[in-house]
Amino acid sequence: MMTWTQNYDPAGHWWLSALIAAVPIFVLFLLLIAFRVRPHLSALAAGTSAIAVAVVAFHMPASLAAVSFIYGVAYGLLKIAWIVVAAVYLYDISVHTGQFKILQASVTTLTPDRRIQLLLVAFCFGAFLEGAAGFGTPVAIAGALLIGLGFRPLQAAMLNLIANTAPVAFGAIGAPIHALAAVSGLPEADLTAMIGRILPFMSVLVPLWLVRTMVSWEETMEVLPAILVVGISFAGTQFYWSNYRDSNLVDIVAGIVSLVVTGIFLHLWKPKRIWRFAEDPAVKAEDPYSTRQTLRAWMPFVVLSVVVLVWGLPMVKTALNHATTPAFSQGGWNVPYLHKAVQRAQPVVSRPTAEPAKFDFNWLTATGSGCFLAALLAGGLLGVRPKTLGRIFLRTLHKMRFATAAIAFMLGLGFVTRYAGMDAVLGLAFTRTGWMYPFFGTFLGWLGVALTGSDTSSNTIFGNLQRITAEQIHLDPVLMCAANSAGGVMGKMVDAQSICIATAATHQVGQEGKILRLVFWHSVALAALTGLIVMAYAYPLHRAVPHGLTFMK
Repeated sequence: MMTWTQNYDPAGHWWLSALIAAVPIFVLFLLLIAFRVRPHLSALAAGTSAIAVAVVAFHMPASLAAVSFIYGVAYGLLKIAWIVVAAVYLYDISVHTGQFKILQASVTTLTPDRRIQLLLVAFCFGAFLEGAAGFGTPVAIAGALLIGLGFRPLQAAMLNLIANTAPVAFGAIGAPIHALAAVSGLPEADLTAMIGRILPFMSVLVPLWLVRTMVSWEETMEVLPAILVVGISFAGTQFYWSNYRDSNLVDIVAGIVSLVVTGIFLHLWKPKRIWRFAEDPAVKAEDPYSTRQTLRAWMPFVVLSVVVLVWGLPMVKTALNHATTPAFSQGGWNVPYLHKAVQRAQPVVSRPTAEPAKFDFNWLTATGSGCFLAALLAGGLLGVRPKTLGRIFLRTLHKMRFATAAIAFMLGLGFVTRYAGMDAVLGLAFTRTGWMYPFFGTFLGWLGVALTGSDTSSNTIFGNLQRITAEQIHLDPVLMCAANSAGGVMGKMVDAQSICIATAATHQVGQEGKILRLVFWHSVALAALTGLIVMAYAYPLHRAVPHGLTFMK
């Protein structure tokens, strides 16, 4: 089998190699923003340019570059796009049955104030969904919910992208943490606790940031008590669970606690002035729906939450995979020509390491399959006939066809940059920042998520590099590996995959470039603030970095 070793300085000058490695990113953003090319075509063009750069500049065999792109497309279809399609399908069923109108009325009854609705749906409920499923689910479902409540589609897409940040490091039942511990070789309890000491500050700030993004400072201050209740209840639970319990249920527990505490608070406190959109109809004095009708309207999303939570439990996933996926016990099928044909080299890894390329075709236990099953169950409970469910699904597929292609091609692009070593070239450029590395190392995690669309992938790519670099310049490796994940979450709102999911869920396909322009500086600013927190832990607060922790049983 042919083996190829990655070259991290193909041009002979690190800055020139970094510029060459960034060509596919420039192509993607140029087409999306400047020329406003449709996202699936922009992603395909960027993926093609990545293959060209990998072959011509990095001397990667053409067969490996092509197969890595195909591998990324297949991964994107099953692992990401399938989730979004299934989540939108559930939303379409809810709309078809008229339940969304009732759901909208129920939230309006709890609080007609749009600022607080935003906090409840985008931040609290979105965090719960991130913890249960991750990989775009909260952006898709919370975005659809906001539109159902009457938020403008473009606004709903942007606000959901900003909200889906602070919870991401603990998303999908702790998947990013598990990956970070595996590649870095550091104790998972220490990493979890450190991330849980960085992100709570941002968990208090993000709700404030969200509301301020939508309204003026004066209008933000009017609901400051509610903002603080949301942020502090979430952040406090996030800190406690990550430092004393485990890494799996941080977002799920914190999201539930924040929803419950805020719901109780809203029964005791109301803003002096109800803020609504100018085009909103007059507020009705009474809820026209009964408690039973309201519970029935929320039922599809309760079913979704329960199913994806159960679907993500290791015991359930393992049992179903053994029964339905023949290659599961071996970790999946070896991708032809690519599996262990690419070697990562120093200084990205401590010794030459063959990159695995396994595709676990877990068709049943994929998160998207859980979402699809939840949609079918909810449709059945709502009395929708199987034939009608089929017609709704075909309409969903047709509506999502371009978004699905865009997500698949984005993952193809990400996989080419990973296997060609272009991501590592860009990452190594950050390591030349000396004593400022804690700040810029945080942006390394941001870059990883911006490129791959996944905090898990960013941790897999840069986790070991963070440890090696930290040890070389006498920083705490636990802190810098945690910074990779904590900084990475702020890149979630600008990665092309998340933007495509947001536009698809909010019916804004074709507006990707505009949304990227809207959220880019929010992403950079929040990442910079996270970097300053990491700087504080690196120097004056270095004794607060945890070591030797064990979770409570």
